[in-house]
Amino acid sequence: MALDEWVQREARPISLRQLTFFGRTLTEPRLIDSANYCRLEIPTRIAHRLRDIQTLPYVVVANPHLAHVYELYHRAFERFRRIKEIRTLDDNDHYCKLLEETLKEHASVIPQLAIGMLEVQGLMKPEQTDRFMNTMLKSRISRRVIAEQHLALTETFHAPWHFPNAQSAQDTEAVGEIFLRCNAKEIVERCGNTTQELIRQAYGSHVAIPEIRINGHLDATFPYILSHLEYIIGELLRNSIQAVIELRQWKDAQPPPIDVLICETPQHVIIRISDQGGGIPTEILPHLWSFSKGPRRQTRIENLGKVPKLLGTLQELKVGDKSPSEGQGPKDGFSNAGGHPVHHSSLASLTSRPPNLRLGIGLPMSRIYAEYWAGSLEMHNLEGFGVDAFLQISKLGNKNERLTTRAMMDAV
Repeated sequence: MALDEWVQREARPISLRQLTFFGRTLTEPRLIDSANYCRLEIPTRIAHRLRDIQTLPYVVVANPHLAHVYELYHRAFERFRRIKEIRTLDDNDHYCKLLEETLKEHASVIPQLAIGMLEVQGLMKPEQTDRFMNTMLKSRISRRVIAEQHLALTETFHAPWHFPNAQSAQDTEAVGEIFLRCNAKEIVERCGNTTQELIRQAYGSHVAIPEIRINGHLDATFPYILSHLEYIIGELLRNSIQAVIELRQWKDAQPPPIDVLICETPQHVIIRISDQGGGIPTEILPHLWSFSKGPRRQTRIENLGKVPKLLGTLQELKVGDKSPSEGQGPKDGFSNAGGHPVHHSSLASLTSRPPNLRLGIGLPMSRIYAEYWAGSLEMHNLEGFGVDAFLQISKLGNKNERLTTRAMMDAV
């Protein structure tokens, strides 16, 4: 059986250093190498996830949402395992078309998995369902990073401004999906402006929106996949702003600000987001990082069902009458660095949902994204006062990138 053969293969760990390498002085041979890396890695990783689903109890796999995910994965596996070695640019263009189609087909996987896990509650232990979800999402991150990076490099290679051997990664702001100099302050400002406007539209212009104050090491930069960082920070700011508004929405006083502190060390950048929103409710606190446990189960299922496809990132989001050039991120199809084309990440940005559409998966997903790149996310609850969120970001892309940890994650 083909699946058995592919399950025997081990996923090769990915690093920002490796992904950046393919994009340095991008040439046809390097683009073809990148394509063949994708060609082998993606079906290998899908095969392991199919086997994971097969080992679940039958009554769990029979859930229509989980069965739908299995069918999507099986179809993708059969499609990708049959692709022969990529030798030419035409081969690569055909392969990229398949990649794009599959990314779009799989856009609904996260809500389908989340609904399925909530519906099978009681048929598996919560620890088992959370472990399964963590494994599925970490593997999904790795596959989409590999696919989207290759699509971005292909787009760069075909761009009118690109001349092979004439441009090194050090001379550009981005190599594919990897933004080489993410500025923590600018990202917090951009995510904050977008989130504030989104919440203003939902709650009404009469509601005072908390100010976001940023202090600390304002020049801190690091290489990172921008859409991942924007997702995490967007979720944290959304939680803080909503908590403050809902605690004080019937009072006339100006709401207290959200304080963001940026701390840079040789190995890390730490972003602390502090609010005075009253803290996390006691009935939610024990289940903060769980996909399957916690209150409001039926509401979460209904809300997840309203999110048909989780496409688009914060940087693509247009809010109100503001154009993206007014601080909302790159214009569609262009970055801010010289007008070079940007491949739009298909990361599920839940930040574009209405504020009242609570899904209950933002924090656990944010932690998975943070941990995937050797970082961490912690919440310190000050009951009756507010919350301090600590996002630790590893300065990736250097010799200290923890490939052993990444290998363990990519092998799951």
